[in-house]
Amino acid sequence: MTRLLVFAVFLALVTWFLHRRLVRATGLGRPWSMVVDVTLVVLWVLAVIGVGSGEAFDPGWARPPGWVGWVWLGAMFYLVLGLLLVALVSLLTRLFARLRGRGRDEQVDLSRRRGLRVATAVVVVGAVAAAGYGVREAAHPRIVRVRVPLQRLPAEFEGVRVALVSDLHVGPARGVDFTRRVVDLVNAERPDLVAIAGDLVDGTVAKVAPDLQPLGDLEAPLGVFGVSGNHEFYADDGGRWLDVWDRLGIRTLRNEHATITRDGAAIDIAGIHDYSSPAPYEPDLPAALAGRDPSTFVVLLAHEPRQALEASDLGVDLQLSGHTHGGQMWPLNYLVPLQQPLVAGLDRIGNTVLYTTRGVGAWGPPVRVGAPPEITILELVRAD
Repeated sequence: MTRLLVFAVFLALVTWFLHRRLVRATGLGRPWSMVVDVTLVVLWVLAVIGVGSGEAFDPGWARPPGWVGWVWLGAMFYLVLGLLLVALVSLLTRLFARLRGRGRDEQVDLSRRRGLRVATAVVVVGAVAAAGYGVREAAHPRIVRVRVPLQRLPAEFEGVRVALVSDLHVGPARGVDFTRRVVDLVNAERPDLVAIAGDLVDGTVAKVAPDLQPLGDLEAPLGVFGVSGNHEFYADDGGRWLDVWDRLGIRTLRNEHATITRDGAAIDIAGIHDYSSPAPYEPDLPAALAGRDPSTFVVLLAHEPRQALEASDLGVDLQLSGHTHGGQMWPLNYLVPLQQPLVAGLDRIGNTVLYTTRGVGAWGPPVRVGAPPEITILELVRAD
């Protein structure tokens, strides 16, 4: 509840800023000023419901209005960016006019006000259009197929297809229908193995667990494995969430490894908790790899790409991660490298091949701009 109150206060401050830029700065008169202010207040309420859905509020009633609130937050993001740019240009224009001795020119002031109104209208239309496009993009996960050349892969595992699923974030804005669609897409690909890289939920076990039920229908002859992400720990105990996954037939890897056999050959699949997991769920890669034969090929499931830095030092062949969403909403993709070694796609970190999926869902706003959602089908092949 504390987190919800903090969000509510922060969103109230942003709403006040929007009032200043949309109504006061443009000199918008009645009745349109009242229409804009009432709309901003209603959208603030819907956004607070969206933020609280799945944790403070039951998604059964909160998800529909909350979905609208979350979409508004996506539009708000672009609206704030655009209005800050307009405000900066307006400030520079006024300073330039004063330097030229035209700061008190009434004609100049009227012209500047008209220009400000036009620029603000363009920003509003652009923000709404970007959010609308992002909603459509986020609602259509796509299958991305990637060949992954690997040096030590046993010949018996040549051509094995791994479905990598991450970052569903069901709860506040998405429910059981979205999970069902993801499961159907995965099963239609007939993968040999399913790897789940965390952040399946936003909310508590009591309120959101039913939205994950379709995961029990995932099918893969080599098994379905999963690790926690950071969001499993935000609203509830992450261990309880992993217990839910286990009951759905997902083999959760809690700083441990399992062995997979095919045609007489074996590889290990290890999994660790998220980089930021609280006690007693801190990630422990040495513990996850303990007791295994170092000569055996090993795949690591780790929610965050930056966990590959340690994986490389400990001899991991392949790491599968999510977390970044590919930035989710441009231009956030330019900020991800400040924290993670890879935004999305296939790369090598030291001795470890790393694939980072953009994920299939969306955190917060069900909006994706410049980072389409994906279910990744990785074909493991032996490197030449």
